[in-house]
Amino acid sequence: MVEKDKLVEMKVKHSGVFDFKDVYGFVYTWFTDNEYQVEEKLYSEKSKGDQKELEVSWTVRRKVSDYFRFIIKADYRVLRMTNVDIMKDGVKVIMNKGDFEVKFQGILERDYENRWENTAFLRFLRGIYDRYIAKSTREGYEGQLIGDVQEIVSQTKAFLSLSAR
Repeated sequence: MVEKDKLVEMKVKHSGVFDFKDVYGFVYTWFTDNEYQVEEKLYSEKSKGDQKELEVSWTVRRKVSDYFRFIIKADYRVLRMTNVDIMKDGVKVIMNKGDFEVKFQGILERDYENRWENTAFLRFLRGIYDRYIAKSTREGYEGQLIGDVQEIVSQTKAFLSLSAR
């Protein structure tokens, strides 16, 4: 059975002016540049008058070995989004205004291909492998995954503060 360890959960919140399309593209590009595969599980858009609500859910995966795989879940939620005209460098630009939140969860998957589940003996060997042989490797991957989540959070915050100007 695939073992999943949820290691970290972090949020980015922003209220005010932003460009959702640019933030969405920025985060997607960051993941693909860092060798993650992005799968969009949900894209929901609801209109209430001149306001929109958006929900987007991604499952992002990166194979790091034959036994370990990183998963980052990214859940966007945008409330009360409206279009606004902003003067940026003397040019009128259409941006979005509202409440933006994205939650990132970092999950380390072990034996994601179920190779160690065929017999009771393989499951026993897997327990030994997890506890004694691959312990330091797992700890290294845990640190790397936590670092990736912290990096995408800080990059997203920086992008939002720059794009709001």
